[in-house]
Amino acid sequence: MHSTLEGGQAGFHLLEHPSDLGIEASGRTIAEAFEQAALGLIAVIADAEMIEAQDERRVEVDAQDYENLLVKWLSEILYLYDGEDYLLKVAKIESISPTKLAVRISGEKYKPEKHKLNMDVKAITYHQLSIETSNGPTTVRVFLDI
Repeated sequence: MHSTLEGGQAGFHLLEHPSDLGIEASGRTIAEAFEQAALGLIAVIADAEMIEAQDERRVEVDAQDYENLLVKWLSEILYLYDGEDYLLKVAKIESISPTKLAVRISGEKYKPEKHKLNMDVKAITYHQLSIETSNGPTTVRVFLDI
């Protein structure tokens, strides 16, 4: 499964691992790479094409550094699904620093008659976690415990 924005600058693709599944997400900025990682996570959980942006929420995450911030951000998306039956459609980062993330998200409640689920994700791991930033483009890699 692949997703790329026009121009090939941003997107995500899934990485296979014997006991885990990985997401490698790219963007022109670190914010865009974090947004794409969230969309990659949702694509693992459900058929993203069937999700609509029906309601908007604001999410804030605090961390020690960008790596911890990425894991906590994706863990929040996973919590919204597991704990509140909420499926993300759009993530727009308002601000990001190594220790804080503020995001406007939109999506909808999971409806079994509407949404097709793909895979159960147990947790976001630190296994082989990486964030690569060169002058501009950023690529993040994170593995999921499935």
